[in-house]
Amino acid sequence: MERDGQLESIWQSEIKHYGQAQTDVTPNKEVVIVGAGITGITCALMLQKKGINSILVEANNMGFGTSGGTTAHLNTFFDTPYFQVIKDFGLESAKLLANGAMEVHDIIKDNINTYQIYCDYSTRPGYLFSLDESQDEELEQILEGHRQVGLDTFEVDNNPFGIPSVRVVEIPNQAQFHPLKYLRILLKEFINLGGLFLEDCRVTSVDKEGDDIVATTTKGNIISKHLVYATHIPPGRNIMHFRNAPYRSYVMAVKLRSGNYPEALGYDMFEPYHYYRTHNIDGEDYLIAGGEDHKTGDVDNTTDSFERLESYLGMHFDIESIAYRWSSQFYEPADGLPYIGHLPGSPDNVYCATGYSGNGMIFGTLAAKTISDIISTGSSDYQDLFSPSRVKPMAGLNNIITEAGSVIKHMVVDKLAVSKIVSLAELKNDQGKVVKYEGDTLAVYKDAGGVSHILQSDCTHLYCTVNWNQAEKSWDCPCHGSRFDINGDVLNAPAVKKLKNISELL
Repeated sequence: MERDGQLESIWQSEIKHYGQAQTDVTPNKEVVIVGAGITGITCALMLQKKGINSILVEANNMGFGTSGGTTAHLNTFFDTPYFQVIKDFGLESAKLLANGAMEVHDIIKDNINTYQIYCDYSTRPGYLFSLDESQDEELEQILEGHRQVGLDTFEVDNNPFGIPSVRVVEIPNQAQFHPLKYLRILLKEFINLGGLFLEDCRVTSVDKEGDDIVATTTKGNIISKHLVYATHIPPGRNIMHFRNAPYRSYVMAVKLRSGNYPEALGYDMFEPYHYYRTHNIDGEDYLIAGGEDHKTGDVDNTTDSFERLESYLGMHFDIESIAYRWSSQFYEPADGLPYIGHLPGSPDNVYCATGYSGNGMIFGTLAAKTISDIISTGSSDYQDLFSPSRVKPMAGLNNIITEAGSVIKHMVVDKLAVSKIVSLAELKNDQGKVVKYEGDTLAVYKDAGGVSHILQSDCTHLYCTVNWNQAEKSWDCPCHGSRFDINGDVLNAPAVKKLKNISELL
């Protein structure tokens, strides 16, 4: 199974390409779901079970995006803590959010039981731990927020991961699973119920024609009544790109000399935080740990992020070897909660789901529940809480201003900065950079064999200058998170068009 980067995640080692026969026939369906990750597959199955015929289209293969790179923590708490949700949205909204987390856990467990999914599902306690006094002040606020929403949390004496801590709290009944084993069976059940799944089918535009939604794709037009963008960020140009910021997180699956693999989920209180869990694959135990998050495209040498993560883990664990390492993309919402529902500025019955922070498995499932309820019944318990049209200036204004400023910087300042880059000839093998060449700005990668892959450097979304991601061998846009491979093909939306490949014209 392929994913949106050069590095293989631990999940790909077991689940390969989904082997469904391809078809060029695109019959009309009531709903088109774009994107075969946790949101799209779950939503497609929910709708099909309700008798609403759906077609699931994926530009690459199942789990190609973040669902293939997640660490698959299933939590009842979130990156935006409940105390902050209470402050910004009110206590009742925070309680509704907590209820949503519990409902998702039930949905996932019901799917596993109903379809007999062997996905290594395991209920485990989660642990938050503070490592200094300032972290402990925030942990105290988190404890109070959990108390107000009714989430069981209590202090314990020891940190199961052995990291010296000021305070450790336990949140019972968290969980984990193998995400691709789970999604593969959900996809199979969707198809068994009469749903249609098309791989290698990219949606390039969506238009309203009368009462219908017309999706233009690389396999022809598809006509429907509803369309769901389950693409992590909706493609094209829309307001969601100014309310969400793209980030990358780094993960390692390591073997420990001690043989001590705690059956727990762990999180420190750094900003960005580190997260931990363990998993057994083919009889081998691994510690899976991540962190070192940064804005997409804002780091010159992404391999440094892996080195920092390895160095930090080496302080607390006796690492025997690093079996896997990979990075993955997520989107931070401006006001702390995801945007799920009608996509502002789009035709009626076009929906989006974005801004999951680091909680993709939970919010992806909750998004599927929310949107499938809106389509099937006209409403959802969560539609107001997650409405993409909501305005929470006090909660999100500073973040919107900060991220918009970052976008402007990369759209203007970077254009000027590239003039300082020296010549094309200074590239070493297996190196990429944006260079100035005869008045043009080019994105150039020279591979290990010395062959240069030359692209136009302007992202096809809003024309920001892309930056080289050495770890994943990709060109990443720092404005809205679009990513391209060395030949210019799209890896991540919101861009839908590839970078122009200058090499092919030479």
